[in-house]
Formats: sequence, C-alpha cells, structure tokens
Amino acid sequence: MSADTNPVNSPTKGADAIDAAIASGIDFDGSPIPPAKLELYSQVMGLEANRQRSGVSNTMRSRIVRIGAKHIPQAELNQKLVDAGFAPLKDKEIAFFYNK
Repeated sequence: MSADTNPVNSPTKGADAIDAAIASGIDFDGSPIPPAKLELYSQVMGLEANRQRSGVSNTMRSRIVRIGAKHIPQAELNQKLVDAGFAPLKDKEIAFFYNK
C-alpha cells in the first residue's frame, strides 16, 4: 500500500493536517482557501501568539477537554482528567461540549 492510499498517512488526518493545508493555501478538497480567510486567520493567530500564557498545565487541560469531548464520553473523560491529576469537568464545560 502506497503512502497515498494508506489512511494512517492521509494528509487530512492528524494534528498538523490543518496547519499544512493553511500554509499551502489549499483546502482538503483541492480548492484554494480565499485570501480574505487566510488573512483573517493569520491576523487572529498573530494576536494569539502574542498573548501571555498562564501555565502549561492549564493549557493542556483545556486542549484535553476541547478535543477529548469530541472522542470520549463525558464520564470517561471526567475520570481520565481526575486520574491524571487535573480538575474534573466543570458544569459549563459539560453544558458546552456534551449538552448540545
């Protein structure tokens, strides 16, 4: 199986797939990303890059909750957070990510 047909090496999978597409200016379907969208994205990401951070642990937890909620049931994610020494899911996180 070649890299082009191997789903594990798919250019649309993994954490870097979006960044690679944005950098190339080409969406996954092969269409160009409009310059206005790329410009706004770059502007907002530039602002974020200059934001003072409060701590790595807080950011890790935030990312775990935001991404984990897409893939892991609520009770399981909550237990995993607690087991890893993070704060459990907050009511507002449950409402936002699980009670849609």
